[in-house]
Amino acid sequence: MYLAQAAGGQMRVLEARRSIDKVVVDPATSAPLKARLLDVRAARDFAVAELHLPDNRSYRTYADIKRPFVVWNVVATPEFSVEPKHWCFPIAGCVAYRGYFKEKNARKFAAKLASQGFDITVGGVPAYSTLGKFADPVLSSMMRYGDSELVAIIFHELAHQRLYVKNDTEFNEAFATAVENEGLQRWLKSQGHPDLMQEFLEDSANERAFIELFAQTRDRLKTLYATGLPPGELRVKKDAVFSELTNEARALQRKQGHLYYESWLKEGLNNAHLASVATYYECVPGFQRLLAEQGGDLVRFYAAARELAKIPRAQRHARLCQAPASGN
Repeated sequence: MYLAQAAGGQMRVLEARRSIDKVVVDPATSAPLKARLLDVRAARDFAVAELHLPDNRSYRTYADIKRPFVVWNVVATPEFSVEPKHWCFPIAGCVAYRGYFKEKNARKFAAKLASQGFDITVGGVPAYSTLGKFADPVLSSMMRYGDSELVAIIFHELAHQRLYVKNDTEFNEAFATAVENEGLQRWLKSQGHPDLMQEFLEDSANERAFIELFAQTRDRLKTLYATGLPPGELRVKKDAVFSELTNEARALQRKQGHLYYESWLKEGLNNAHLASVATYYECVPGFQRLLAEQGGDLVRFYAAARELAKIPRAQRHARLCQAPASGN
């Protein structure tokens, strides 16, 4: 049943594709959409020429899917763990989320997991990669984001086509996020947008503050859950940690003047939120160090990342996902 909805949803996305070249010359296309697709086309060419990302038919078509997100991902963790539950699929391997093309189906599945004692979160996703198996289109769900975010999404998804390791979501998402960030900086510089570059740097710094806060709390909870205390006592201490985190996050939002994680705060933070952040960001500093070690050369960086992908998961995570010792 699950694979049937996934296959059906994927086919409907593919059937909605239209060539961007045709969309931009169509008199029925609105001026704002035309302008954004022209930027997308330029960024797509930049991804090939300057970022050495795949030169194929992906993101050279546009699909109006007539909904705010293409899929809704369910992330779940046990009540006393910050490690996400994994689901395994034929092409992608085992991943730390389960996606649904209809929000109601995602929330129904999440409710079932919650009834079994899991911490859960459901989040809408604007795009995903089929890893080069199909020619992925630019989606209307991506258009709800700003110009910089739109370009970043395309770089992120193309990075998955450049390198993807089965059964290691943390490696894959951190690699793509690192490529996305580096690619966006190079794109903005090439376009001569110092204002947007400054905005990007400020937003990155603001988001890093939240990521570090979540990571520190995740470490605290790891230690707490390893104590072996009775469940009742663990719940009390867990609730206290999340209450403190919520207060700190709200204070950080007030300081920054942004509501980055307001929806999470409203629904109530839990293990699944922390696991979701770790999946995308925990290993990013390691990839940034790796890029620096290669002198900023992306081709050498991709080769080095591919070599890391060949070693056992535990070893590459020790190399990438742990902070270097102080003084190193």
